[in-house]
Amino acid sequence: MAPTKADLEAARNATIEDVLGPGLDVLFCGINPSLYSAATGHHFARPGNRFWPALHLSGLVPHRLAPSEQHLLPAYGLGITNIVARATARADELAPEELRVGGERLARLVAEVRPRVLAIAGVSAYRVAFARPAARIGPQEDAIGGTALWVLPNPSGLNAHWRLEDIAAEMARLRPPRS
Repeated sequence: MAPTKADLEAARNATIEDVLGPGLDVLFCGINPSLYSAATGHHFARPGNRFWPALHLSGLVPHRLAPSEQHLLPAYGLGITNIVARATARADELAPEELRVGGERLARLVAEVRPRVLAIAGVSAYRVAFARPAARIGPQEDAIGGTALWVLPNPSGLNAHWRLEDIAAEMARLRPPRS
């Protein structure tokens, strides 16, 4: 059942647990949870968000997962976190300083978890959080704690510049090399 308007308002500033596990190939990182995600407790849960369909189309998971199945991700070598933990109605409600502090926290988490790749979904937030104003979608020259860094398009349905197929193609580039 979808959250009510009251549920969404009650979720303001709430947080969601990270989805982590040992030996992650890719740690996906959103900007921050939406009110819908915070109300449900699931990352990228808002209807219209293209993360879950793109994840499947990318070949990183064998079938389309629902947000409520996020706990299955570590078995596929995947995890999810956010730059900023607190939920807002829109990402533009976050102050630049909040993004920078979130970037510092993210660097500490990555050093602890040590995924093969950190994939940040949202180039604008990445630019602010890591003081990289010219960053573009794709692999970054910088690493975080020895972890390769990749910037993905924001999968939000509000990001009309990127089609689902194009987001999935960017995610597919994260697949581990076959041995």
